[in-house]
Amino acid sequence: MKFPDEPDSLCTLSIIEPIVQEVFELDCQSKLEEDFLDNLEIENKETKVFHVARISKKNFTVGQKVLLQHSKLKFFPGKLRSRWLGPHVITKIFANGAVEIQSLKTNNTFKVNDHQLKEYRKGFQTEPVEIMDLEDPIL
Repeated sequence: MKFPDEPDSLCTLSIIEPIVQEVFELDCQSKLEEDFLDNLEIENKETKVFHVARISKKNFTVGQKVLLQHSKLKFFPGKLRSRWLGPHVITKIFANGAVEIQSLKTNNTFKVNDHQLKEYRKGFQTEPVEIMDLEDPIL
C-alpha cells in the first residue's frame, strides 16, 4: 500500500487539496443560496402583509347606489371618458362577493363582482349666487 507522502501515489496532496477546496466553495455557495432564499421568503411575506393591510374593504348594503366599472377593453378610451357606468342600485348581496345590481335607467338586473363597484357620491349642492354690480366710488 502506498501512502500520500510517496511520490508515486495517486492520493498526493496536490490532487486532494484542489478537490477539498472546490467542495468547500460549493458548500459555502449552497449555504449562501439557502440564506438568500430564506431572506427572500421573509421579505415576500412582510411585503404581502404590508399590502394586504392596506386593502380597503368595501361594505355595500342593499339599496345603496353604486357605480359599475366600464370593463370593455378599449385601447384608446380617451382622456375625458368616464370609466364608470351608473348609478345602479344594489338589490342583493351574496356571500361569495357577488352583488346583484339594478340599473336605474333600464331596470335590468345582473350579477357582478364587488371589486367592479364603487360607492356613488352625489355631486355637491350649489346655492344660488347673489350677483352684485360694482359701482364707481363717489368722490
